[in-house]
Amino acid sequence: MVRLLFAALSEANISGSSQADGRRSNGLTYKDAGVDIDAGNALVEAIKPLAKSTGRIGADSTLGGFGGLFDLKATGFSDPVLVAGNDGVGTKLLVAIEARKHDTVGIDLVAMCVNDLVVQGAEPLFFLDYFATGKLSVEAATAVIAGIAAGCREAGCALIGGETAEMPGLYGENEYDLAGFSVGAVERDGILPRNIGASDVVLGLPSSGFHSNGYSLVRKVVSIAGLKYTDPAPFETNQSLGEALLTPTRIYIKPCLALVHANLAHGFAHITGGGLLENIPRVLPKDLAVELGAETLPLPSMMTWLGETGGISAEEMARTFNCGIGMVVIVAEGDEQAALDILAENGENARRLGTVVPRNNGEAVKIDGLSEAWGLP
Repeated sequence: MVRLLFAALSEANISGSSQADGRRSNGLTYKDAGVDIDAGNALVEAIKPLAKSTGRIGADSTLGGFGGLFDLKATGFSDPVLVAGNDGVGTKLLVAIEARKHDTVGIDLVAMCVNDLVVQGAEPLFFLDYFATGKLSVEAATAVIAGIAAGCREAGCALIGGETAEMPGLYGENEYDLAGFSVGAVERDGILPRNIGASDVVLGLPSSGFHSNGYSLVRKVVSIAGLKYTDPAPFETNQSLGEALLTPTRIYIKPCLALVHANLAHGFAHITGGGLLENIPRVLPKDLAVELGAETLPLPSMMTWLGETGGISAEEMARTFNCGIGMVVIVAEGDEQAALDILAENGENARRLGTVVPRNNGEAVKIDGLSEAWGLP
């Protein structure tokens, strides 16, 4: 794995000059300016076993080079097309920082990237991260990267590279930001979406919560409610508010790839920013829409609380949050039960949400009775 900033600076010995007799000169050091090279090197050592734990065919996840290597030929693809994606965690990081809980946002980072790959039918192959902070805390950074490694193991991709940047002045002392980059591969004749047609069935895979979207609105409602992240969650009895809101984004790689390998998937839609209303149309032909039943979309308790506390309309909820569905699956009508069986074998409690229908110049996502079902305006 690559930690370019600290590794390169250490090798270049840019840590201040010394006199011939070993005494320090009066010149400034990089640490005086707020960048601790020793802390960066300590982080590299701490995360070596984490990167190694994500090894897979095509990568051995070694540290110390200037670039991460991956052997695509070793994976056995015959006519592969590469699929790449990048994402972040957004202002969910502010919840993690304030709650001082850093061990799950790395999972979010991986999930937001690799879930976007599998919607194309692609198997995630490798992952790289970027961690930027005002003052490096080895403990916090290690917790974050441990989460990244855990997400990579779950997704079956190797953590082959990364960058840690300590940038005082650009970030506050306790602040950090994350970005992730992932590459996957799909056989050329298996790229999704494909063959979506009227009468296809729409299935939904449950989310674990807000995932990593809409947290600016979530934090606004928390502020209006006068709550602290250490307070008991108003919608849970056994978690603090911070713990509940930091539940990591689900990684849907294994169940979705199982459908791909069974040749059952016509399309997937990862329900991220834009919610149900804006993400499902991204995989539909222009002449098709989906009709979803409001009764198939019970709003999770944390989202019900948010909507009621913030006076948020049902439409705003549906175009901002996943509303309990993290991944949508589209299959042929005759394959519905086979798809449900495969998903169940892979630990998914999937359910039918509706059907694909002709659009007829209407909305691409049609949900009648949502306000009544959710009790929101």
